[in-house]
Amino acid sequence: FMLGPLFVAWGASATDLVFGLLLGNLLAVLTWRFVTAEIATHERLTLYFKLEKICGRHLVTLYNFFNGVLFCFLAGAMVTVSATAVGVPFGERITMPAFTDTMPTGIVWCVTCLAIGAAMTFVAVRGYGFIARVGHISAPWMFLVFVACGILMLGRLGTANLWELIRPPENSAGRIGFWGIVCFAWFCNAAMHLGMSDLSIFRYARKARYGWASAAGMYLGHYVAWICAALLLVYWVRARGADPAKGVPPGPMVWDAVGWAGLICVLVAGWTTANPTIYRAGLAFQGMFPSMSRTVGTIIAGVVCTVASVFPAFAMKLLDFVGIYGTILAPIGAVIFVDHFLSAKLGLTRDYAEKTRTSFNVAVLLAWVIPVAIGLWFYKAKGVDSFFLPLPCWLACGGLYIVFSRLRNRQPAAAASPSPV
Repeated sequence: FMLGPLFVAWGASATDLVFGLLLGNLLAVLTWRFVTAEIATHERLTLYFKLEKICGRHLVTLYNFFNGVLFCFLAGAMVTVSATAVGVPFGERITMPAFTDTMPTGIVWCVTCLAIGAAMTFVAVRGYGFIARVGHISAPWMFLVFVACGILMLGRLGTANLWELIRPPENSAGRIGFWGIVCFAWFCNAAMHLGMSDLSIFRYARKARYGWASAAGMYLGHYVAWICAALLLVYWVRARGADPAKGVPPGPMVWDAVGWAGLICVLVAGWTTANPTIYRAGLAFQGMFPSMSRTVGTIIAGVVCTVASVFPAFAMKLLDFVGIYGTILAPIGAVIFVDHFLSAKLGLTRDYAEKTRTSFNVAVLLAWVIPVAIGLWFYKAKGVDSFFLPLPCWLACGGLYIVFSRLRNRQPAAAASPSPV
């Protein structure tokens, strides 16, 4: 309910949206199938264990920090989305954030976000088995709510011609075009496929071809549902005079379209995304400090997530945030790609940290940090959209890892002896 309207707010055309999402989601599915699932079904390891074998314990701790913090911010964005649904019954007593808002919009808004975040943290602490079952049961229903919203908006607008409805404002080329949407659709889950986070899931698959299953989520959730959600804002702009740049929060739009079913859908969609994300962030923090219990790690993650949810920036700037998230986390997956597919051909040591008993693989650190730092500089200083950055950073990380590993292998034998650290 957030991303479709954001595409409209950024001035996407129907051609860009329909065909950009089509190609971008295809590339994402192909990445899951031929990269992530291929490695997962051969290695049968979680991301963290595989990284520890290559990078060493201490470097994985650093990765866990960034992973945990970014997971918290992502979960916070989902709490924000849910809060726009919970806030609808409060009417004018709560000030909903617009797409341009980055700071809290009032006391009632803050209390609403804090209450939802606290509830989600409590459930995550208890284990997210229940919410996973709720998500599994409600997923088909939520998809139907998306479709219902789209159909109803087409009816109200009096036409089913997307090319007439979805187009940039006059005298404006729009902020996002075809290749921007392709890259966003491909890399919005970059940390999961290129970044290899989904090794933890696909390690249970019998064969790599199970990676094709990702197509269901991509083309139902990230294609049909996003286009239907985009039509909500199109209707509000055309029929109600809403400013497309400021947008309308998901809760009021869905309430207007399908009533209570829509509000429940927004709440459940945010809840089922945020809860396992809080849980994962807790595990990442626990990985940093093995003596810490899962409960304490999850509570820390929940507190960070809840505080972040009060600030609309993470949700209202979700297109930017997801790109930054992928830019930071995805490149580390290139190291695993090189280790799995290329190390034997290039004469590199597989699972370097494990075989040399080192706890900190400097080659991995440099290969990861250098392209990410350059990419974030381009985003901040040159205004390059963040969703264009994961792929070049990933390729650069893989290339630099090969270079630094070869340089390390040329060191004298005494310098290359196993470290007792």
